[in-house]
Amino acid sequence: MPAEKMPKAIYKRLEKEGCKGKIVCIEHVNELQKELEAHHQNGLLDEDLYDEYLNRFDFNVLDDYPDARSLIIVTAPQPQVRVTFKWNGQSFPCVIPPTYSLATDHQLKDCLEDILKPEGYHLEKKRLPEKLLAAHSGLARYGKNNITYVPGMGSFHRLAVFVTDLPCLEDNWVILKTLKSCEECTACMDTCPTGAIVSDRFLVHAERCITFHNERRPEFPQWLDPVWHNCLVGCMYCQNACPMNKKFVNWIEDGMAFSEEETAYLLKGLSKDDIPNTTIDKLEKLGMMEYVNVLGRNLKVLIENQ
Repeated sequence: MPAEKMPKAIYKRLEKEGCKGKIVCIEHVNELQKELEAHHQNGLLDEDLYDEYLNRFDFNVLDDYPDARSLIIVTAPQPQVRVTFKWNGQSFPCVIPPTYSLATDHQLKDCLEDILKPEGYHLEKKRLPEKLLAAHSGLARYGKNNITYVPGMGSFHRLAVFVTDLPCLEDNWVILKTLKSCEECTACMDTCPTGAIVSDRFLVHAERCITFHNERRPEFPQWLDPVWHNCLVGCMYCQNACPMNKKFVNWIEDGMAFSEEETAYLLKGLSKDDIPNTTIDKLEKLGMMEYVNVLGRNLKVLIENQ
């Protein structure tokens, strides 16, 4: 298949799977990095948050993959997942927001490889600023809450970035735009208990975001009221309140159930080496192994709240 026909074939296959995607040239990796650095220099990113961004993202794509020519930013719809923990003879349901399940990453990679591999192209998943790239590619638009929204999915989706040696003959790159419906709406600001979303700047105060703190290892700051926690990790306040999610907000699927013994392991804050493999398998399927060091702390708060 001629290279110029590849983008259309990729998009068609993604649409068939209920997913969406956009292709941009590899050179935009430097622009993504510079944009984050500019936010930091302008005092818009908390120091700890900025350090985490730098450690999390792989901006040296061309060093690792010198033949890279394009980035493919893709997204798949993803629901909230309700997980149940047994404790002291009771059942405690806890919600995991959209975006955490890793299963869709494999689905997306398989989908892309079905098109690229037969034509001799290669594909690798990379950790880059997914939301920023999605917004610049036109795949998504930012909401006032700095969460990305995709037509037909709302914010109930998971983004993934893949680097490929497919020639970049179609470069989708646009200036950042927020949802038009956000201009007069204050639903997310009104519902955020920490005041992380404000009207006088585009970026939220991420250092005041519940998600920023309950995904991290250190203890919660004293100003963070325990009753504000509403998810096993992450937070759903602004997403549940957003009118753009009206069709999706009740999309909740039941996930794993954890026994009293398994709940005890987590509440003790045990490391991966001390947790049975059966429990680890459950956490991996839920996309929670990355947060195993904080799950016990978060779960304790949620049980006490309920």
